[in-house]
Amino acid sequence: MMEIKARNYPVFISRNISDEINRYFNAKFFSKLIVLADENSLTYCYPQLVAAIPAFEDAEIIEIESGEQNKNIEICSQLWATLDELGVDRQSLLINLGGGVIGDMGGFVASTFKRGISFINIPTTLLSQVDASIGGKVGIDLSNVKNLVGVFNNPEAVFIDTNFLKTLDNRQLLSGFAEMIKHALIADTSHWQKINKADIKTFADFDSLIIASIDIKNRIVQDDPVEKNIRKALNFGHTIGHAIESYFLEQDNKQPLLHGEAIAAGMICETYLSGQITGLPGYSLKEITAFISSIYPAIPISKSDFERLTELMFHDKKNVNKQLNFSLLSAIGKCEINQTASLDLVKEALIYYTESY
Repeated sequence: MMEIKARNYPVFISRNISDEINRYFNAKFFSKLIVLADENSLTYCYPQLVAAIPAFEDAEIIEIESGEQNKNIEICSQLWATLDELGVDRQSLLINLGGGVIGDMGGFVASTFKRGISFINIPTTLLSQVDASIGGKVGIDLSNVKNLVGVFNNPEAVFIDTNFLKTLDNRQLLSGFAEMIKHALIADTSHWQKINKADIKTFADFDSLIIASIDIKNRIVQDDPVEKNIRKALNFGHTIGHAIESYFLEQDNKQPLLHGEAIAAGMICETYLSGQITGLPGYSLKEITAFISSIYPAIPISKSDFERLTELMFHDKKNVNKQLNFSLLSAIGKCEINQTASLDLVKEALIYYTESY
């Protein structure tokens, strides 16, 4: 078992997390336990926990449909009403069992119900384990714009069981791997070399890479908990990536993308911007582009999509004075925040992406 001390809460990482969860409940009192899960975590993960954790036997279960399209205010309203019907009070605990949608929305619902009840996160996807487990960001999408409504509020604890990754298909694992690529690119050249050698066919022996990725994000968040400064580096790939993800969410005729798939595309685009704005060497641009494009299939983006994509970028939370704000690379392992780019240059980056495959 490994423990990482995040800001005001612990993150436990193990291949069998039930013992640590039992210790947590033995030391705490809650008037009621509520498990928030989707159909996947309820089917594949909850049975393992309830068999080993006595406290779960009396927990109420709330199930929602999986998918980013369900991370919205309408579902939140239903969850708040359900909590009220269940008699949840401020001594209750919400247990978020699932991926990033469950953690983001469950944390937001807990943070706002009766002005705040306690919650813990048990992330079950690689994406939620390496990304959402650290930082205290909770929130929902509004009009398909990613995370437009939310607050900073930490869980009581996070419990990561890497055995849950065995329940995921390769597409879901690769979605989480994109955030691990990002952590390496913005902060750690040695981690980048290890990421390049990772076995992404089987994702075997990934524990040390997961711990290293969590540790990178934790160090950044410790220095800047509410994203006023260096924490913005974690948005590398996300200004354009979130716009791509939002665009595909609102298109009925296009298959919704997983978060990491959109961020992978965003990283290629923003690596191009890095070469133009922050002096990233050309050989690094080629290296990063070749690596990401060898893993993630091309997203069908055409020039007719550019106008809506740039409109969505202007909703990004980092923007100031109606200027597009980016976090860009000056070298592999080094990120520069608060970089602006013109619309023409952003469109160049999108063209570069489409020509990279």
